[in-house]
Amino acid sequence: MNPQHRQVPHSIATTRIAYFSMEIALEAEIPTYSGGLGVLAGDMLRSAADMESPMLGITLVHHNGYFRQKLSPQGSQSEEPEPWHVSEHLELMEPCVSVLIEGRAVWLQAWRYWIHGVSGYAVPVYLLDSSLPENSEADRVLTNDLYGGDSRYRLCQEVILGMGGAKMLEKLGYAGITSYHMNEGHAALLALGLLERDLGEGNLHLATENDIEKVRRRCVFTTHTPVPAGQDQFSLDQTRQILGEERSSVLEVTHCCPEQVLNMTFLALRFSHYINGVAMHHGEVSRGMFPQYPIRAITNGVHAVSWTAPPFQQIFDRHVPEWRYDNLYLRYMIGISLEEVRQAHLAAKSRLLEEVRSRSGVQLSQSVFTIGFARRAATYKRADLLFSDLERLRRIARNVGPLQIVFAGKAH
Repeated sequence: MNPQHRQVPHSIATTRIAYFSMEIALEAEIPTYSGGLGVLAGDMLRSAADMESPMLGITLVHHNGYFRQKLSPQGSQSEEPEPWHVSEHLELMEPCVSVLIEGRAVWLQAWRYWIHGVSGYAVPVYLLDSSLPENSEADRVLTNDLYGGDSRYRLCQEVILGMGGAKMLEKLGYAGITSYHMNEGHAALLALGLLERDLGEGNLHLATENDIEKVRRRCVFTTHTPVPAGQDQFSLDQTRQILGEERSSVLEVTHCCPEQVLNMTFLALRFSHYINGVAMHHGEVSRGMFPQYPIRAITNGVHAVSWTAPPFQQIFDRHVPEWRYDNLYLRYMIGISLEEVRQAHLAAKSRLLEEVRSRSGVQLSQSVFTIGFARRAATYKRADLLFSDLERLRRIARNVGPLQIVFAGKAH
């Protein structure tokens, strides 16, 4: 039987893994992601669907998307919302839950999106939404903007993702989750939510080391950015205001607040039994930053089918069709002719240059070596590294041949 035609129903009862991420790249028409973190999250869940893993995803609905960017002729960026029609892509779930923010109940609903694997197995992703009539106008917009607003807005969103996500899964009937995966520190309050669920609301002050260990055995943490800019931090005053005195006290006594600041990375590290970086060198740097924690390294992977250009997909399908089910089959592509590779590359390059022309009006050359740089415009991603030695760049062009460069990416 062709595995593509086998339908495998999702089972709430057998789902064991919950993957929490502030952004998940589901599809281009759902602009709820900004960069590599969301792309990796989406690829993780697509691979889980292909592998028929008993897994689900949790994120926020981000009604306004991750803004639409415009650049002036002088290079200045301006932004505007990129709203999308949620009901056209997602299925509204019935239950609602509430989380306590600044001492009041903020109600949440969830929308469901299905990721289908090559066998027909489906992994659900639940997108949390605070735009309910029971909430104040200020609370309704808490799930509108990805990385929008100020630090208060950000911490409120992280309460919704971590603590609200844990409550929503329980309400949806997922009683068998044994592993909670926090993708970056944005989801770290999940650990506090699990501890509160174990002890009962209002009983966090009774938490013992054994209670914390029970949470640790269920939590996994992936850290992505080994620089201070990649770690969410909030003042203790703001933490007390949003989380309340009891929750804040627990975070302090569990050593999640170095230098009187709630550090989400420390919170996730403290409450996880398995921690990993996203490359070998990244693991080494992270161990240097947090020497008291055992940080492994798992090199970032991509969902090959999603990111392989159509001309190369056609070659792979023709020679080794099994690659769609198991990427290891791509090792057999070493035997294909150089001419086939060259023709596929030229076809993909033509498509890129046509996209550049349609967006910018600039016609680049098909015969010139082309460098692409598509990353968020954050300083630590070093987009300016290429221009740090202009004479060396000129020398390369003189000695090796001309080159042209395509930059893409948004700045927060």
